[in-house]
Order: sequence, then structure tokens, then C-alpha cells
Amino acid sequence: MKQTDNTFNFDNAEDSSGFLLWQVTNLWQREIKKALEQYDLTHSQYVLLASTHWLTLHHKDVTQVLLSTHTKIDPMTTSTVLRTLQAKGLLKRQEHAIDTRAKTVMLTDEGKQIIKQAVITVEDFDQNFFSALGTDASAFNKKLTGLLSYKG
Repeated sequence: MKQTDNTFNFDNAEDSSGFLLWQVTNLWQREIKKALEQYDLTHSQYVLLASTHWLTLHHKDVTQVLLSTHTKIDPMTTSTVLRTLQAKGLLKRQEHAIDTRAKTVMLTDEGKQIIKQAVITVEDFDQNFFSALGTDASAFNKKLTGLLSYKG
């Protein structure tokens, strides 16, 4: 018997890109959370620590605003997570030398040590998780990057 309710545009749930993305994202987040447990880091904490390290290695003057822009984490959440990381002794924040409204962010020695280990764990996990893409990984990343330009 044919269904007459046409609420959905798809005959199969697997035809919905949004639904698939949601499922994959949830799976990936659940597994990355497990991978980061050994470092006592949430994924947001990891992303901000790793981004601080990445931007520092690329000779950037790391500020909360730059971290928020780079990670696409909203400024209030960025500030809250950085405060937690500071309390854990993994980074320090201080007033910017030129712009007194800005905060400069830098890793402590303990923060550098932990993030270097955590990056290896996360990169190994990602390589394993995304290995199902095979040779399509680069094209997949380009498509994801294209989606990041969505303005609503």
C-alpha cells in the first residue's frame, strides 16, 4: 500500500544528506570522546589546545578571537573552554601587548606535552575512521570545506 503522506522528500532515510551527516557526526564524536578520555579532555578542549599549538607553530599571535574564528566555536564558548583549560594548567591567558581588549593565549609546558600526545591519538583515530573513504578522502575534505561557506 502506497503511503500518501508526502511529508519527506526522500523515500529512504539514507537519501537525506543531513540525516547521514548527523549519524556520522554522532558516531565520530562518540568515538573521539573515547580517544580523548585518557587525556582528560573534551573534544572542544582538544580543538582549542590543538589550534593554539597549530597557530603558534605558524607564527600567529594567538588571541581568543583568532581561536574562535579558526575553530568556528562561538566566542563565548571559546572563552569558557579556555578558562577551564587555564584552570587545568594547560594554557595561560594574558592581556594583549597592543590591544588591551584582547587576550593572548599560550600553552603551558604541560599543555604542550599533553597536546602533542593527544594530536597523535586523534590523527591516528581519524586516519582509521576515515580510511573507509580510501582515495576519496581529499575530495571529501574539499566538499566539507565547501559546506563551511554556507551562509544560511
